[in-house]
Amino acid sequence: MAASKINYRAPEPPYKQIAADLIRDIEAGTLEVGSPLPSESELVERYGVARNTVRNAVAHLRDGGFVETVPKRGSYVRARDQQAPNEGASAG
Repeated sequence: MAASKINYRAPEPPYKQIAADLIRDIEAGTLEVGSPLPSESELVERYGVARNTVRNAVAHLRDGGFVETVPKRGSYVRARDQQAPNEGASAG
């Protein structure tokens, strides 16, 4: 699971770049359903960013339904049928 380099000149903020990289790993099966995401410390080291940036990336994944976070245990990849429960709902 090689990390993509963060492009600080890109219009997309670093936390979204990290989230997109992790989503690619989830969709490729590198991160399997039920498996934990790497720890915050591992992600900080892998991407060379601040811990808060990693936390924002994980929150973005959680909001998108890709992972679920268990307090004091970590974040785990969710099954595809559990992802994006609001997908297709109108934003009325």
